[in-house]
Amino acid sequence: MKSKYFIILFLMVCSTITRPQSNKPLLMAHFMPWNSAPPVESTWGWHWTMNFFDPEKIDETGKREIASHFYPLTGPYDSMDPDIMEYQVLLMKLSGIDGIMVDWYGIGELWDYPAINTRTLAIFQVIEQAGLLFSIVYEDQTITHMISQNVLNGEESLDHAKQVMAYLESTWFNKDAYLKINNRPVLLSFGPQYFKLATQWQKIFSDLSVEPLFFTLDNILTHAAVGAFSWPPMWKSNADGVLTQADLEEYLDHFSKKSKEWEYRISSAFPGFMDIYKEAGNGDGYGVLHPQNGETLKNTLQHALADNPHVIQLVTWNDYGEGTIIEPTFEFEYQYLEIIQDFKKQYIDGGLNLQHEHLTLPIQIYNLRKKNPDNLAINSTLDKIFDFFVSNQSDSAIILLKSLGVQIDRHSPQVTPTGYILNQNFPNPFNSDTIINYKIPLASNVSLNVYDTTGRNVRTLYKGKKNAGSHEIQWNGKDDDGNTVASGIYFVALRAPDCFQNIKMIYLR
Repeated sequence: MKSKYFIILFLMVCSTITRPQSNKPLLMAHFMPWNSAPPVESTWGWHWTMNFFDPEKIDETGKREIASHFYPLTGPYDSMDPDIMEYQVLLMKLSGIDGIMVDWYGIGELWDYPAINTRTLAIFQVIEQAGLLFSIVYEDQTITHMISQNVLNGEESLDHAKQVMAYLESTWFNKDAYLKINNRPVLLSFGPQYFKLATQWQKIFSDLSVEPLFFTLDNILTHAAVGAFSWPPMWKSNADGVLTQADLEEYLDHFSKKSKEWEYRISSAFPGFMDIYKEAGNGDGYGVLHPQNGETLKNTLQHALADNPHVIQLVTWNDYGEGTIIEPTFEFEYQYLEIIQDFKKQYIDGGLNLQHEHLTLPIQIYNLRKKNPDNLAINSTLDKIFDFFVSNQSDSAIILLKSLGVQIDRHSPQVTPTGYILNQNFPNPFNSDTIINYKIPLASNVSLNVYDTTGRNVRTLYKGKKNAGSHEIQWNGKDDDGNTVASGIYFVALRAPDCFQNIKMIYLR
């Protein structure tokens, strides 16, 4: 299975990731960096075409013909596109995902392996900028293919694999953002499919300064791996090509029983499975696991959590060919990321300030990038917005988006429960004092802050609990240090539980 561009300060993460506090798992999305498409490349890559579909064919709705039952909100893309990488990483950050586990094909000179490596380097750079984590899922099936294509001699396979590990150590293992447990880098193998003996892996790891924590698929490779990871068990599909919920439960229960004996555990959760291999003429396909309107993802998340794992692997971010995508598509929109966001807040980090409506903002940033590729002012502002989001300053990010004329849709932070009202300040414009009036429907913790057009919080007018009713507050055009601010446009933002509203003010000295 599974056949800028801007420069910002890297947000550093702890160089040693042990277990999250209170034994809470990390959420890591299994990520495919292999998509290629115009205009980044001159032709469409195999993963969009499977040598059967033609993305140059566009239907009456404007969608291209691609090798998938699902269609990304951005349309089919190139994984090297910096705007796509920014969009994807912002979605991860805003949904509570801690990082990615990249499906990686090594350093061999065959087919698209070099391009996949280049795209992996690129996405890891943006992951680092966002303060997220990354790790590698190595596909050792690549050895089989390189031998069959006369790129590699079978007698050279172990030496080649040792070179692969040396590359991993020198390029990524020592980075602060690489996922580590007890100071050891986490490495998964989708298999193993070529090196099936523990002694082979022991030799492959023998020259590394620190041996990785090695995980294999479904079953532990004793004496080489420390554990295994689960995956959609499509081999259990029935004669009708359907993986039933009963058979899925049996697989998950069996995996849980095995994993309890391992010191280190990675369990997986997934939204469903619906590949397009048969339609593309690439075999009979693996079958279907119905998403059940999000219930499959909720169920597998609960199963994974019960395993008390170090990591829950989300399968997958963007495998369109196998239909295991949690990245937003036209078919299910943000449903899966909303489920993950809710799961993170309920079971892992109850204090996390993530909201469903924030998930709609990365696509608006992406669209602004594409519509204004040569506008330095807009792209500079979008760089600041990215920086604010990844440093958990969502209010400042939203203020800046508003200044760019972003129209907030029905999921927006602007849509608040009945009774929350932030009225326009009076007078406006003003040159000395202005009155800001707001109404809240019930006793709440609220904050009222003034921001400039760069998203900087210049004055905290109020932060604390307020009784239900109407309230007003005065602003005299001074910042928190008592200095008079410059003439210009400012925003005042009201935040309360499930509420975020802002208005524009003009200050004239």
